[in-house]
Amino acid sequence: MQGPLASLKILDFSTLLPGPFASLLLADMGAEVLRIESPTRMDLLRVLPPHDQGTSASHAYLNRNKRSLALDLKQPQALEVVKQLLQDHDILLEQFRPGVMERLGLGYEALKAINPRLIYVSITGYGQTGPYKDRAGHDINYLALAGLASYTGREDSGPLPLGIQAADIAGGSLHGVIGLLAAVIARQHTGQGQHLDVSMTDCAFSLNALAGAGYLACGVEPGREEQMLNGGSFYDYYRSRDGRWMSVGSLEPNFMQQLCAALGRPELAAQGLSPRPEQQQALKQALQIEFEKRDYSELCALFGVIDACVEPVLSLSEAVAHPQLQARQLVTQVPRADGTTQAQMACPLKFSGGLPAPKHIGAAVGAHSDQVLAELGYSVEQIAELRRAKAIA
Repeated sequence: MQGPLASLKILDFSTLLPGPFASLLLADMGAEVLRIESPTRMDLLRVLPPHDQGTSASHAYLNRNKRSLALDLKQPQALEVVKQLLQDHDILLEQFRPGVMERLGLGYEALKAINPRLIYVSITGYGQTGPYKDRAGHDINYLALAGLASYTGREDSGPLPLGIQAADIAGGSLHGVIGLLAAVIARQHTGQGQHLDVSMTDCAFSLNALAGAGYLACGVEPGREEQMLNGGSFYDYYRSRDGRWMSVGSLEPNFMQQLCAALGRPELAAQGLSPRPEQQQALKQALQIEFEKRDYSELCALFGVIDACVEPVLSLSEAVAHPQLQARQLVTQVPRADGTTQAQMACPLKFSGGLPAPKHIGAAVGAHSDQVLAELGYSVEQIAELRRAKAIA
């Protein structure tokens, strides 16, 4: 079976998380993704714990379905290989700081001259322009500069480090895929490729969807535990008697009425839409008292049979076993090189035409070098010469 992106052939120069997660989605949807990896510089994801049979679980997941070609891009012979690959790989994904690809002779303008249809996607922390373009950063820094951290967390303890990499994935990966596919559609009409500049900070800033709109239009500066959805209302987490947590999102009156009735406090429902902060805090305290009268299992049973927008906070092991996630087949078995399989998160996108089965977990550095070079027309002797010159590994 071919996926909906089977016509796309992508050179992926990225490492770490944003670029590889983007190309994972593309590969899962059928795109042919060839990783260009350094034979001398270790990708952190390859050593990141935990490990399964000696392989980083993160690397095995993020780089499934992708082939690996090990090239030392500082060697002229390696650059010639890339230029040959550009004859039919007309999408390139990179995640270096601005200027690095240019210094290697692989900048957009140079490669565009070889293939005008080239779509060149650059994912960086701060973008290709601006005073911060050369500055180092990580997910937590992008969220901080984008304003998101200023109203996320608790008033008395400050911002909270998120359990996921929101700027990396929601900012870099997902916006990168959206932009890449938009450029593919544009190329179908114009015949021309283009350079896509994806800044994780820019895209994280756009995630201020509600609070940003309120500030820019009305001048309302959001603060921690001041808005309806960030802890300023009863929309929050509540602890059970045995120390577990429940999520309460009963914003609409009909859901609020069911919540309060289930807890035996129907009179509290009228306070749900109160705009007064002190009344919201009083409501939260009253709800917390009721939740702490019951164990987690009792609360799960109580709210499992009504539609009140109340759900338990699950651990990852519990999420994997949850009947809803199992029904959606969000875990898949992916072949290892030895013929066994590894459990991984499946592609979450559901197409009526289906998706191809996963081919393999993330491959070793250069696992497909000889295969890829042979497809380009290199002889066994020429491949050996490239290896002697340390252009490939």
